[in-house]
Amino acid sequence: MEEMARESICLLAKPGLECGTPNLSSVGAIFIMLKSALGAGLLNFPWAFNKAGGTHVAITVEMCSLVFLISGLVILGYASSLSSQCTYQGVVKDICGPAIGKLCVVCFLFNLFMISVAFLRVVEDQLEKLCDSVNINETLHVMGDHAQPWYIDHRFIMTIICVVVIFPLSFPKEIGFQKYTSILGTLAACYLTVVIIIKYYLMEHPIAHKREFSPSTSSWASIFGVFPTICFGFQCHEACITIYCSMKNKSLSNWIMVSVFSMLICLLIYSLTGLYGFLTFGELVAADILVSYPGDDVIVIIARVLFGVSIITIYPIVLLLGRSVLQDVWLDRKGYSMHVTESYERFMRLTLTVLWILVTLIIAMFVPDISEVISIIGGISAFFIFIFPGLCLICAMQLQSIERRKKYCLVAWGIVSVLCGAFIFGQSTTTAVMELLKL
Repeated sequence: MEEMARESICLLAKPGLECGTPNLSSVGAIFIMLKSALGAGLLNFPWAFNKAGGTHVAITVEMCSLVFLISGLVILGYASSLSSQCTYQGVVKDICGPAIGKLCVVCFLFNLFMISVAFLRVVEDQLEKLCDSVNINETLHVMGDHAQPWYIDHRFIMTIICVVVIFPLSFPKEIGFQKYTSILGTLAACYLTVVIIIKYYLMEHPIAHKREFSPSTSSWASIFGVFPTICFGFQCHEACITIYCSMKNKSLSNWIMVSVFSMLICLLIYSLTGLYGFLTFGELVAADILVSYPGDDVIVIIARVLFGVSIITIYPIVLLLGRSVLQDVWLDRKGYSMHVTESYERFMRLTLTVLWILVTLIIAMFVPDISEVISIIGGISAFFIFIFPGLCLICAMQLQSIERRKKYCLVAWGIVSVLCGAFIFGQSTTTAVMELLKL
């Protein structure tokens, strides 16, 4: 994701132009797709398996979703080949028109913003558990619960991290050195999956054997409730157009291969994580799987540290992408000109960076459960996975001269994709809002 974002920054700065010479190989494209998809959503999959009512149901929903996930990637690559733009919002605007393009910008910004909230929520959860792992509570037990020093509170530490680490990483125009951490997220995801599998087999009495396969406990509401987690976990669609435009071989067949291979690897990692995490804890599994494990387990502590560091290094990239779009909106409203003074650009960058970090930090501190954030993000992600690709396919068919039967079939698939996305967005967003109102 970091390398993708670095390329996206250049593309956002120069709409309609390629960022240098495309030099990304197919293997590199697959790796970046994995980096974009394997993130904080991985922690939520065991909880989603429980919510679906069992492993059979959850894996079936994953397989059905995979058809739309791959279809959306292929459609976006095809739409990009018809457009002169190299960003998601640029392609949508060019293919579907300015009105839908503006809607795409709004959804794009909101999605990046909520992803930032989810990232900070994940880091805060890991900090809270790490504090327990060093026996802070035992040390202070004799002092009473109300005597705990303020400087070891996980919220205070989270604030310090934002000021000392995240802000310096986020303020520069470009974060080129992030390429050195590009492998970290994938390694953290793989390590987490391996830990969850090993822990399942090492436990003497796994909690969830009685509910290993319990599709009877599921309902249509619970099944559809899994879609936001899948959308959040597999979402790399916002990055796919930038990845496609950076590839040496832009043939549709090669792009299909990249899309299919990337999604299959993601499916394997997510399924193994969800399956073994659910079988280990059953109904007791937390929305963040790492929170379910003991705080003093060294292997789990390493997993928390790896995942926390990975999220901290990815957060500035998400911020920078969102800030780039906000800067364009700011300049458009002020009267865009090709020349912007360095001092004004620095002021604008500082203001947007501070506001983005401050607001996401405040929201993350008062969100009690990462599943609530993911439900909202998953609903918005339906736009990027289902709705916008479907609209692009429908509009693209009006521009292409192909066999009538094929055109009707493709238009029909675009309509189905849009309708499915609208349903998932409405259902997941309504559920998330209702859950938040209960808190």
